[in-house]
Amino acid sequence: MKPAALGFRVHSGWTSLIALAIEKKQPVILARQRPHLVATFSYTFRQPYHTAEKMDLVEAGAFLEQQRSEARALALAALRVAQTEAAQQGFKLTSAALLLGSGRPLPELHKILASHSLIHTADGEFFREALLHACARSDLAITTIKERELFATASAALRRKPAILTRFVTDLGKPLGSPWTQDEKFATLAAWLALAVN
Repeated sequence: MKPAALGFRVHSGWTSLIALAIEKKQPVILARQRPHLVATFSYTFRQPYHTAEKMDLVEAGAFLEQQRSEARALALAALRVAQTEAAQQGFKLTSAALLLGSGRPLPELHKILASHSLIHTADGEFFREALLHACARSDLAITTIKERELFATASAALRRKPAILTRFVTDLGKPLGSPWTQDEKFATLAAWLALAVN
């Protein structure tokens, strides 16, 4: 089977997921999903560190561990669906690219819960970690890219100017219909980049 890649742009409790391959030297979309990474799609679970902030440290740790297991399981299930969709079209997922936020490492839990800005950062990293875990379990080569560097990195790797890439990715999604928002466009470009570098 021919190689394909996944691209992810993560939000609180869900992700935009694009599976992409190259045919006749042009990218093609194999699958588009918006899987939930929490079983109950409510603020309590979509913002786990905000929820944990109101708990004592032991209770917070237990809650986050439970949510981490759930997010990892849902991420892996979404990858399995994408693998099946790709395989039905003659492709094997071999790599993945995940867009990152600031990328700064987080301190211990008690320090996170004492800082509102760190709580926001931790909530974002929480769901990214679930996807990284699922990719590792699926033996995918993983590329991580800071979101603010996506277009510069892709432009260099794909040898196309950022404006041309933007137009191309916008046009690529038109036949699929909505949603084809910035989430899908960025995830598409990330997947394309993963194929180029792996």
